[in-house]
Amino acid sequence: MRRVLVGGLIGAVVMIAFVVVVDGLMGFKRGINMHQLTNMTDVYTFLSQHVTQPGRYVCNPVVGPDQPFPGHAPVFAVEYSGLGHADARQEVIVGLVVLLLASFAGAWVLANASSRVLARYGSRFLFFAVVGVVLALVSIPGRFGVSAYSLGDAVALAAHDLVLWAVAGLAVAAVVKPAKEQAATTAS
Repeated sequence: MRRVLVGGLIGAVVMIAFVVVVDGLMGFKRGINMHQLTNMTDVYTFLSQHVTQPGRYVCNPVVGPDQPFPGHAPVFAVEYSGLGHADARQEVIVGLVVLLLASFAGAWVLANASSRVLARYGSRFLFFAVVGVVLALVSIPGRFGVSAYSLGDAVALAAHDLVLWAVAGLAVAAVVKPAKEQAATTAS
């Protein structure tokens, strides 16, 4: 149990460091999520007046009663959580909790893997990274689609998550070892 807790904690610290560097300093997700409009003030004023309740609003092209939707006309989506900049710490806290729980879950799954997987560092790393591969692949359909991310952005976000899990896997695999090896390391 100790190796799961320590591995999960170390994995979470690595994930947080990764997010701070890649997203905070390098602006990876900001580049995907925060495109700017030339008339931002006008759009913001309009949305402030018309989008007053939290939710997701989809704007389709206007069509007549007997007309189909135009095939290539854009569909827009507006998301409003009901939160403002003063509430951003809630998002940070939830994000930290999710990273911590995900890392603990990954370390627990790894600790319960077969002795053959646990025997070598490379196998432990690949096992943990495969958890990230599965999560990244599962996330693509939820991110892609009409009024969602483009396929390229959805794949980029999934790749971000995969790299996040792989980098954390380097640290977790060093801590979560077979029980016999763990006992020998602790004793010395």
